Amino acid sequence: MSGPQCCANPPTLSPGSGSGHVEQLGGLKAYVVGSQDSKLAILLVSDVYGYEAPNLRKLADKVAAAGYYVVVPDYFKGDPYAPENAERPIGVWIKDHGADKGFEETKPIIQALKSKGISKIGAAGFCWGAKVVVELAKCELIQAAVLLHPSFVTVDDIKGVKVPIAVLGAEIDQMSPPALLKQFEEVLAAKSEVDGFVKIFPKVSHGWTMRYKVEDEAAVKCAEEAHLDMIQWFVKFVK
Repeated sequence: MSGPQCCANPPTLSPGSGSGHVEQLGGLKAYVVGSQDSKLAILLVSDVYGYEAPNLRKLADKVAAAGYYVVVPDYFKGDPYAPENAERPIGVWIKDHGADKGFEETKPIIQALKSKGISKIGAAGFCWGAKVVVELAKCELIQAAVLLHPSFVTVDDIKGVKVPIAVLGAEIDQMSPPALLKQFEEVLAAKSEVDGFVKIFPKVSHGWTMRYKVEDEAAVKCAEEAHLDMIQWFVKFVK
């Protein structure tokens, strides 16, 4: 079950953040940004705090600047995890918002993107979202995947992946500790038919790519390194 690291440093949600806009797509609200003329799309699947997190939207804007049409769906339908709500601890909240549900809700979004003329789609998942993305990668609904400090992802999941996948993990992580990430690396090294990449970032904790404090220069630098790795993976495989 989700540990305290999954919930640390909650963001202040801001529905007006980012340079894109919110629209309905495939049955869900989504923050979208980037050129409507792009044939290449990137899905960003959030952590438990959802699609209004300013750092997530800032990253979506950055990915869009690399030439992609970027979609950040509201998988929680206005009900992101709220740590201050003692009546709905993370274990209770997660029962209402399973990654299996997120996976099913992504299928109509992918269809909607294809109907717009999108020809290739990459997806990145953060914490909770990583499980959604690995499921998409197992059935080739996307062309490339990036998992950032994944939660709930197993060795068997990685064995089932059929598209290029990068896993960006933290040295200090109870959900995906370095020992598990090393297992992921071994599995991917044995899968010659699938491009794989695993990187463990030293001295950072689970959630570092999203829930950094903007005034903490060292934290921002570590997050930006991971963001760059993610974008470079997409530039290589979603083109």
